[in-house]
Amino acid sequence: MTGRKPWFAITVLILGYLFLYSPIVALMVYSFNESRLVTVWGGFSTKWYAALMSNEQLLSAAWLSVRIAFMTASIAVVLGTMASFALVRFGRFRGRTLFTGMITAPLVMPEVITGLSLLLLFVAMEGVIGWPAGRGVTTIVIAHATFATAYVTVVVQSRLSQIDMSLEEAAMDLGARPFKVVSVIILPLIWPAMMAGWLLAFTLSFDDLVVASFTSGPGSTTLPMEVFSSVRLGVSPQINALATIFIVAVTSMVVIGNHLAFRRRQR
Repeated sequence: MTGRKPWFAITVLILGYLFLYSPIVALMVYSFNESRLVTVWGGFSTKWYAALMSNEQLLSAAWLSVRIAFMTASIAVVLGTMASFALVRFGRFRGRTLFTGMITAPLVMPEVITGLSLLLLFVAMEGVIGWPAGRGVTTIVIAHATFATAYVTVVVQSRLSQIDMSLEEAAMDLGARPFKVVSVIILPLIWPAMMAGWLLAFTLSFDDLVVASFTSGPGSTTLPMEVFSSVRLGVSPQINALATIFIVAVTSMVVIGNHLAFRRRQR
């Protein structure tokens, strides 16, 4: 058996990749389709990319999703990092079990329940204190940050719990203040986890449909909501073109990031 190639494992691997990525490849190919029917090939054309550039409704929805995802990820990283410090560095404290449960609850809570509960909360707050005034970008960001913080906390907490506390103790023995220890020692060590959490929160927010549908209002239609509403009337090749642009952009960033990381390891 020694020296034989694992044909079964290679076959399963190829089938797995085909199952995962063949729909994405098909979507990218049909973005260059001449025909308006996305399942019928009518020849090569880039007219749908030109049509996309003039579709202000779809582009504005995409730009709104990017803005919301950026704000959500930034808020989630700050809150998730602070929650991670509380869980890892403060040991046992009163209410720790409740706090842990509240942090992890959004991970397992169905999105329909999360969206509905946040909608009821916003309506009640508007009736009591007058804020937020209606539903819009603010309510979507708050809603997305609510569940994205849980994911960031899990990622940062796992990295923070692996840091050797002797580094912090040595720095404090040498006269460093707690703020100095955090900013000079801890943050550089957990920065990759924070960045990973930020990217995860950005992706979750950008991809969300259910929660945004409950917490959005007039003039705050995100890209998933716009795509979902248009799909019910038939998939437009412009959506394929927009998806292809996002796929190429994300793939380029991943390739560049891996290249830079590889060069750093080679030094």
